[in-house]
Amino acid sequence: MVRWLRHNYPWAMLPADWIVGQIVLVALWLVRSLGPDRASNLGAAVTPVIGRLLKQNRIGYDNLKAAFPEKSEEELRAILRGVWENLGRTACEYACMDALWDYDDARPNEGRIETHDVPLYERLRDDGKPAIFFAAHLANWEIPAVAAAAHGLDMTALFRMPNNRFVARAIQKIRGRTMGKMVPSGGAGVLQLVRELERNAHIGMLVDQHLHRGVDVTFFGRTVKANPTAAKLAREFDCPVHGARAIRLANNRFRLEATEALDLPRDAEGRIDVQGAMQMMTSVVEGWVREHPEQWLWLHRRWR
Repeated sequence: MVRWLRHNYPWAMLPADWIVGQIVLVALWLVRSLGPDRASNLGAAVTPVIGRLLKQNRIGYDNLKAAFPEKSEEELRAILRGVWENLGRTACEYACMDALWDYDDARPNEGRIETHDVPLYERLRDDGKPAIFFAAHLANWEIPAVAAAAHGLDMTALFRMPNNRFVARAIQKIRGRTMGKMVPSGGAGVLQLVRELERNAHIGMLVDQHLHRGVDVTFFGRTVKANPTAAKLAREFDCPVHGARAIRLANNRFRLEATEALDLPRDAEGRIDVQGAMQMMTSVVEGWVREHPEQWLWLHRRWR
């Protein structure tokens, strides 16, 4: 009904969108006032209680059971609770993103953020060449973009714009303080990524969600559709592709990791093979998920 009204009578949705936008703004302000630690802990406490009442809880359980048939019911339920906790933490940390990042070159790894990849970021920053980063919905999946911007990379990331323009404006404001440039997904966003690569900048995108027009790859032993944009751009510009992820640690800390450039498969003409490249990226993501299954977003229909 809401979608129908928005499509046919967009003017009628303005009051409702405005009200929702104001509620979100107040919620962000309240969560931000708690500070990153208490905000994260609040999300971890509240979200599992709500989550088990939603249909996504069954989707998450079915996904986990298919991916890990060797695990017991108790183990699967424990992972699923961890998934909801991680989602709650990530949502609440969003309001405190600028306070979340505290990496200090003078005191490396002594704060909330731990990483040993600063030399890689500095090398990419200074080499004058384009590069592509892929990531997944792991831990707090916004932090890799924050890390790239904090270490001086000229980075543009692709993201899904919320339907509510007031919410979208608030989110863009938060992202703009810490994550460099952001472009909404879709044709115009991809064209902007092309322009960034043409001027030897860096781009980033998430590659672990379903796209019905995507290429077939194998993920946890089953065929899924993967968005081929990262591989197509790598093929067009013949530029390096790196993986980036955050790992949630104890005491509200994170470890940031980035891979060296993948040795992507090529076709008989020596050009990057799109399907093979997406399979390689998907396999990297699967390895990450297997390490910390409770930190991945199992709650969407990745297998269809």
